[in-house]
Amino acid sequence: QVQLVESGGGLVQAGDSRRLSCVVSGTFRGYAVGWFRQASGKEREFVSGISESGDLTRYADSVKGRFTVSRDNAKNTVYLQMNRLKPEDTADYYCAAKNTGFTLTYYSPGAYTYWGQGTQVTVSS
Repeated sequence: QVQLVESGGGLVQAGDSRRLSCVVSGTFRGYAVGWFRQASGKEREFVSGISESGDLTRYADSVKGRFTVSRDNAKNTVYLQMNRLKPEDTADYYCAAKNTGFTLTYYSPGAYTYWGQGTQVTVSS
């Protein structure tokens, strides 16, 4: 069984930085991890993903160049460093894990088996 717990959300101002953490308990190796977000009234969308080994990363166009995903397998933790935050980044952020490969389905929420409870990020203008 895999459990994920996000942390690091909060209220920030536009232009600020924030780092989200996703601690994975249970099996961590062999799992790709994705970050998704869901704004009020909108569907959940892909933000970023990192492969099982950490050698592959992917980003949504809306965050490319501002967000960086990384993982520390020794700490069973995946990070999402968010820089130059914008009001449109306001959302609940979720991390999710899957062990069915990365490159073909990293962007699809339905491909992920395990989900965290989410952490809220609010960016004020």
